[in-house]
Amino acid sequence: MNAPAPPNHAPRLEDFPYRLTDNVRFADLDPNQHVNNAVYATYFETGRVTLMKDKSYWHLPEGLTWIMVRLDIHFRAELRWPGTIEMGLGVAKFGRTSVTFDQVVFSESLCVASAQSVTVLIDQATRKPTPLTSEIIAKFQPWLRRGVTLPA
Repeated sequence: MNAPAPPNHAPRLEDFPYRLTDNVRFADLDPNQHVNNAVYATYFETGRVTLMKDKSYWHLPEGLTWIMVRLDIHFRAELRWPGTIEMGLGVAKFGRTSVTFDQVVFSESLCVASAQSVTVLIDQATRKPTPLTSEIIAKFQPWLRRGVTLPA
């Protein structure tokens, strides 16, 4: 159903339906003059949060919010300043209370990093996981990563 890609499989940007562009900042660099590994978490966060907080597209029911529970990053190439990046995001699967995203960062047509992130829907008052509604799942349908099929 959602077979993982082989470890050396190079992601293709066209497989990720939600896209954003951003600039590499001088402040993103480490003493080796490439983007510091910790900065990639911010790039991936920008992609997820921009989609999940876009009120022109959708909104969560009152009292619910998302929290990050896992982020696995694969560093694939050095990224340097100056430059522009293109970030891609695609829904990889749904859990009972979670959404898993596949994400990428590209620079000059090269995938410099990929990640898989898991967010969980929680009740803001109790801080406990809350099941995804059919409406929430339906709103994510346009953002399914190419090749992902959901059970009928």
